[in-house]
Amino acid sequence: MASETETFAFQAEINQLLSLIINTFYSNKEIFLRELISNASDALDKIRFESLTDKSKLDAQPELFIRIIPDKATNTLTLIDSGIGMTKSDLVNNLGTIARSGTKDFMEALAAGADVSMIGQFGVGFYSAYLVAERVIVTSKHNDDEQYVWESQAGGSFTVTRDTTGEPLGRGTKITLYLKDDQDYVTRMKEGQNDIYYITGESKKAVENSPFLEKLKKKGYEVLYMVDAIDEYSIGQLKEFEGKKLVSATKEGLKLDDSEEEKKRKEELKEKFEGLCKVIKEVLGDRVEKVIVSDRVVDSPCCLVTGEYGWTANMERIMKAQALRDTSMGGYMSSKKTMEINPENAIMEELRKRADADKNDKSVKDLVMLLFETSLLTSGFSLDDPNTFGTRIHRMLKLGLSIDEDEEAAEADTDMPPLEEDAGESKMEEVD
Repeated sequence: MASETETFAFQAEINQLLSLIINTFYSNKEIFLRELISNASDALDKIRFESLTDKSKLDAQPELFIRIIPDKATNTLTLIDSGIGMTKSDLVNNLGTIARSGTKDFMEALAAGADVSMIGQFGVGFYSAYLVAERVIVTSKHNDDEQYVWESQAGGSFTVTRDTTGEPLGRGTKITLYLKDDQDYVTRMKEGQNDIYYITGESKKAVENSPFLEKLKKKGYEVLYMVDAIDEYSIGQLKEFEGKKLVSATKEGLKLDDSEEEKKRKEELKEKFEGLCKVIKEVLGDRVEKVIVSDRVVDSPCCLVTGEYGWTANMERIMKAQALRDTSMGGYMSSKKTMEINPENAIMEELRKRADADKNDKSVKDLVMLLFETSLLTSGFSLDDPNTFGTRIHRMLKLGLSIDEDEEAAEADTDMPPLEEDAGESKMEEVD
């Protein structure tokens, strides 16, 4: 017997919000994905919390995940999470009929000049789905209720039906977006690619020029840019995208399809630069966990990567900026950095020659420290002491211009011994 479908009218303020979202031109529509994944992430956190005191809460679906499934044939984008799910009452109240102060506050903020991307801060991020979708279907299963389907084309009403024919979720929520004709959020991936590489950062321009992508671009891999569309916290919850593993381009362990010739060449360079790697590690000390020959950089001399399970550079910067952050997390989430050096870069080759000739050459330490601090910036980290970095750059400039170093200023920089000069020319001139 078919389940009865109930029709509900959207609460007035929500209906106004939907009308505004649908009819207002806004170029940065990708925020919908960030908001939906953020909501799914919250749902996972809630069921995790409940399971701490009652492990049976996870029985219906032990695995915790968020999945994104695009379908080119139907032009739909589906997000599935195994979070806490929603009861019938939750679907009715949370997605339509209970007045939310956030709805009114958000519209007032928009009228005052706020950006649509702030929608999540007012607790109404779900409705951003209508930036790109003409029809939204939400299927949800809570441990305390049957599975129900919520559906609306935002025409002033929505329906709720008990789901007797759909695939059982076990627990969680599935949101299917029927995209508008002018929207295409189905990522085109390379044939045969086993993994999907992504990179996060503050802006697309910044991550596009990241040294982490040099080899990936050269080999023709596609990369998902996680800037405005998906934030760091949410992407950390995703297990896969289009059925493929998500791999951060900024973390260690990046595996590329190298040919046998490339692998052999890398081994030769690894052996050749083994001594320099040891010298760099000695100079940097506990600033880095290890120094290795890189397989990801092509043009840059080096880059700094983080551990597989620690924060990325972008996440580390975000967490440091939190006023009420849990400082205890920094110790284990802000993982040690690995410096990857490019053995085919002219700077590294010259540095290797100097270190092989005399590993105690004071200019070697100067150059290593300067490379490290520059890599912090190009790899997305922030400098702990910009003044020291600035002093280092100024000293290099003085050498390049053959200006004598001020002894008092040199002594002030205890972390970096003064560069020594030969009788006739400076070390900087030797590099030239």
